[in-house]
Amino acid sequence: MEQANNPLLEEEIVRMLKTVYDPEIPVNIYELGLIYGFEIDDNKKVTITMTLTAPGCPAADFITEDVKQRIESISGISEAEIKIVFEPEWHQGLMSEEAKLELGFL
Repeated sequence: MEQANNPLLEEEIVRMLKTVYDPEIPVNIYELGLIYGFEIDDNKKVTITMTLTAPGCPAADFITEDVKQRIESISGISEAEIKIVFEPEWHQGLMSEEAKLELGFL
């Protein structure tokens, strides 16, 4: 889903996503595999497609607002839209090796 129109901007988006944490899990949402992708349109609006570890996640509002604020703080980004999806369903296999190690799954 990522567009290759501005690699530096994409790197900055990923860097910012790695600063967002679920308050109950000591691993960032990017390494957890909660980010399914993002798109940057011609007006520099970023649409992030992501999921949560569970549909009833009590931190959902906190996490999505944190993502929105951090992405919108990037110079050149006009707006951030967060789309929460539950298809495909999140599972531990989506986590990075680093996240699995941190959480004791390796």
